[in-house]
Amino acid sequence: MSDFFQTGAIATLHRLGSPGVDRLEAELQTYCQETPIALVLPCHVRELGSKAIRHMVRELERVRYIKQIVVGIDGATRARHWHRARKFFGRLSQQPVLVWNDGPRIKALYDKLEAVELNAGPRGKGRNVWICCGFVLASEQARMIAVHDCDILTYSRELLARLCYPVAHPSLGFDFCKGYYARTSDRLNGRVMRLLVTPIIRALKSILGLHPFLVYLDTFRYPLAGEFCLDIDLVRRVRIPYDWALEVGMLAEVFRNCAPRAICQSELCDNYDHKHQELSARDAEKGLNKMAVDIVKSLFRRMAAEGIKLDQGLFDTLLSAYMRHAEDTLRVYAADAAINGLLFPRHEEETAVATFVRSIRIAAKAFMEDPLWSPLMCNWNRIQSALPAFFDELNEAVRLDNQ
Repeated sequence: MSDFFQTGAIATLHRLGSPGVDRLEAELQTYCQETPIALVLPCHVRELGSKAIRHMVRELERVRYIKQIVVGIDGATRARHWHRARKFFGRLSQQPVLVWNDGPRIKALYDKLEAVELNAGPRGKGRNVWICCGFVLASEQARMIAVHDCDILTYSRELLARLCYPVAHPSLGFDFCKGYYARTSDRLNGRVMRLLVTPIIRALKSILGLHPFLVYLDTFRYPLAGEFCLDIDLVRRVRIPYDWALEVGMLAEVFRNCAPRAICQSELCDNYDHKHQELSARDAEKGLNKMAVDIVKSLFRRMAAEGIKLDQGLFDTLLSAYMRHAEDTLRVYAADAAINGLLFPRHEEETAVATFVRSIRIAAKAFMEDPLWSPLMCNWNRIQSALPAFFDELNEAVRLDNQ
């Protein structure tokens, strides 16, 4: 059973007692009459047929309160890949709509955006989520959107219900909900969150003081969770990052566009597991190392946008402060693992911290060379202003691809 401690800047909704999935779903079926829910699933074609996604589809077949399911398909460079994806998801009773991101029709729309200097970024999860959210807006069927990954090995209906409930409930007053959970197997997982994100945020707080943005980020129990839910009006305003900093970038955009009282985090499940990335300690263009660089670059850019002065002196101090916080974190997690009978591979954890120090150096250098660099795609309000017919064209392209 979880604790019920509130962490501060935003509301924390805990998972207490028995899950009560049937009760949650019954209430959501009532709420969805007024607030129809769309589920966006960013999926790479190589995930089709995996154990995780087969289990996820079986669980979704039993969900009745979702109005619309939109699956963004990346990597389907050939028609046979696309037909395979349509056949796989076609078993869902909700009749999901698939967005063929590598198909000629959607590519033509990306080219149209490029022609008016509205960059949609390279292929990846960020752009996948962005175009799927655009289709939900264009189709005008939903009043809120839930997003989660397609590689969740421990997926259950409860996860989706607990993610949607805070925003769907008509009297709770939340516009954005972030999921959180524990990530354990025979050891503690979630190295980037445990050993990079939390220590660097707390190191920055020790240097800069209790800046509202840093306090806000530190309130989230799992800021890198890929599960979030938001009101449709917020979808129009936020700018989604196209790089590996999607989760942190979204939190920053929500901070900018939403009042703290309308933001919450919800505990989704007892334990969470999905595919694990390699650390890639020697290559900053791969694995968790690449993820760490993108996350830290995004953090620095958002700090600068909040008026925090970043210079070489700050970065030098940050490296020392981060090392101190990371070392303290290692000691705490070693104790946490010991009391719970989990493995704690000390050398691997130390190697991860050393790798993340190099990631911070690379991110700081990149920021100093180009402080205005941004991975953020345009929000949908701007797209609609620049290209008033874009939603109609997106609707038509998706319709034809799904025929």
